Amino acid sequence: MIFFKTDEEIELMRQSNLLVCKTHAHVAAMIRPGITGADLDREAETFIRDHGARPAFKGYNGFPATLCISLNEQVVHGIPSDQVLKEGDVVSLDCGVELNGFFGDSAYTYPIGDPGEEVMKLLRVTNTSLYKGIEQAVTGKRLGDIGFAIQEYVERQNGFGVVRELVGHGIGRNLHEEPEVPNYGKRGRGIKLKDGLVIAIEPMVNLGKKSVKQASDGWTVISRDGTVSAHYEHSIAVRDGKADILSDHSMIEDVVRKNPNLTEVGVLSEALSA
Repeated sequence: MIFFKTDEEIELMRQSNLLVCKTHAHVAAMIRPGITGADLDREAETFIRDHGARPAFKGYNGFPATLCISLNEQVVHGIPSDQVLKEGDVVSLDCGVELNGFFGDSAYTYPIGDPGEEVMKLLRVTNTSLYKGIEQAVTGKRLGDIGFAIQEYVERQNGFGVVRELVGHGIGRNLHEEPEVPNYGKRGRGIKLKDGLVIAIEPMVNLGKKSVKQASDGWTVISRDGTVSAHYEHSIAVRDGKADILSDHSMIEDVVRKNPNLTEVGVLSEALSA
């Protein structure tokens, strides 16, 4: 069953999603060579709880941490560990919170130092594809229009691989609600989008082929060919004419610009204006 949200509920969800992004920004300021994922995870949990919220991921189906921290070839669901981050690593952070009975969920991928131009292009293309999908999340479009826009841009125009096994989702009083939101598909297919539908759109893209496998920890998903992967996510509300983005990556990007250990990703503005 799909649950449509009232304007009041969407405003509560905006607060949840803004706290997610504030948590990202807080943690992003700490990212540097020599720090560990476990360090970042502890800081995120403290920050979330200090703001009167609950980490959404911790304990979810047994997941042991507040953040999903996925390095390099890890696509998603990486478990924070004592592994030290280093120059050239690509670090994907996925964060969720529950605040005032509603969930927020957003992801961002951070390059430490210079991972190389090919990897930076992957990050820019993946980030741009997120907004390509969001452009389609308006009343009267169909779910397949979102996935088609992402897949067309990532695969046909740029030659990267869109992961098929993992998809976006509805979000609200539960972290994962219907419908599933694939990052691939055909235009004009799927449910018709209606005002008040709130979904998390989250392209997961591999530098190489689209295939993935699961690590022995039962959680971490890895690109099968071992190439670097990127992941960006916004929670949005479907509206007439233009989607309402409830999360806010600008506060994350402000911190990235100020952190000398991180490289700014940005989006390919010429692609969005095309």
